[in-house]
Amino acid sequence: MKPQRVTGSQRWLCGLNFFISDVRDGLGPFLGVFLMAHGWEADDIGYLMGATGMVGILVTAPLGAWVDGSRRKRALLGAATVLLLVGSLALWARPIPAVTVATQILAAVVGALFGPAIMGLTLGLAGPDGLARQLGRNEAWNHAGNVAAAVLAGMAGYRWGLSAVFALMVLMGAGALVCLRGIRARDIDHDVARGLVERPDTGASPPSIWRVLATSRQLRLLAVTMMLFHLGNAAMLPLLGQSVVAHGQADPSTFTASTIVVAQLVMIPMGLLGGRYAERHGYWALVTAALIALPLRGAIAAAWPSPWALIPVQVLDGVGAGLLGVALPGLVAQVLSGSGHVNAGLGAVMAVQGVGAALSPALAGWVAHRFGYVAAFALLGVNAAVGLLVFVAGTAHRPAFAVPRALETRCRNRAEQP
Repeated sequence: MKPQRVTGSQRWLCGLNFFISDVRDGLGPFLGVFLMAHGWEADDIGYLMGATGMVGILVTAPLGAWVDGSRRKRALLGAATVLLLVGSLALWARPIPAVTVATQILAAVVGALFGPAIMGLTLGLAGPDGLARQLGRNEAWNHAGNVAAAVLAGMAGYRWGLSAVFALMVLMGAGALVCLRGIRARDIDHDVARGLVERPDTGASPPSIWRVLATSRQLRLLAVTMMLFHLGNAAMLPLLGQSVVAHGQADPSTFTASTIVVAQLVMIPMGLLGGRYAERHGYWALVTAALIALPLRGAIAAAWPSPWALIPVQVLDGVGAGLLGVALPGLVAQVLSGSGHVNAGLGAVMAVQGVGAALSPALAGWVAHRFGYVAAFALLGVNAAVGLLVFVAGTAHRPAFAVPRALETRCRNRAEQP
């Protein structure tokens, strides 16, 4: 099968993923440092992040449903980008408690829109047959943007202080808005963008999102699998940093920066390779490989208490995250094809996995405090291993779960040839 031609709008979508990587998470790891510089205590920062994280979890599925019903997806993303930038600048100008809480709630709500909205644009531009390859490009450009933003933020912050981080965010946001403008509205098929591959008959309407979520066993299986994965994954990197620093084996800032860069650099080729693989063979193997990588990370971190463990642990992190960045939205689109609720379904899965991510640091911290870091790493790896067993057992008799639409089309065309 000849590869699909990449349109100009799809190229602008790649650029959008590059620039949006520094905007969608707000200040990210710099938030805690900024607040501590303005007198916040560590526990208060933790409470704020936990509360706003729960807000993000609660609104992700409803925002996905909004994306499904909207025919102005570019405007939604543009407005979300501007709101995040305005909130961040308001925090920079007035870092008092009331402004801080308000801007972080805004960031949680608006940030939850980005995943479903970018997925809607991707599906609407690339179509089902080109989805896997475009998801791979999205993932690669997103991680390239993360690397560039991390390096620039580190250099600018070292030279001019934390104010430079806000300036960089504004510049990246401006780049995202330029890319959004480059995506042509006429290139977006809004019916395909929500999973209505075949046009509904006149007067027909897609089933309600609640019916879709309640009746889709495969979607529930994927949500539980992702929750278990993130229950083991979310705390792995912070715990590794804490373990190394607690033993006085590395400089905290240098080690943390190294962990981020190593993983992100691996995610770039993994995203591209994952997209090409999924286009030909489906997503099942990608999810399985990502789930296998996490228990291996836990085993290495538990057995090798050394800063050098950073390399294999974060390489495996790059493998898992890079593959899942392609496989998760691709599988949701495949499972909910024809329902008209692809983006709401993706939001629902992201909300469930967010619960695992929110619980992971507390669980790992409690185990590390009572039983040591080795036990905590082992437990995180076990969580992912359970997720692997659940996924493999749940899909053992459902081969269609792994078949990409492009492959189905290719096989159908061959069967129809005389």
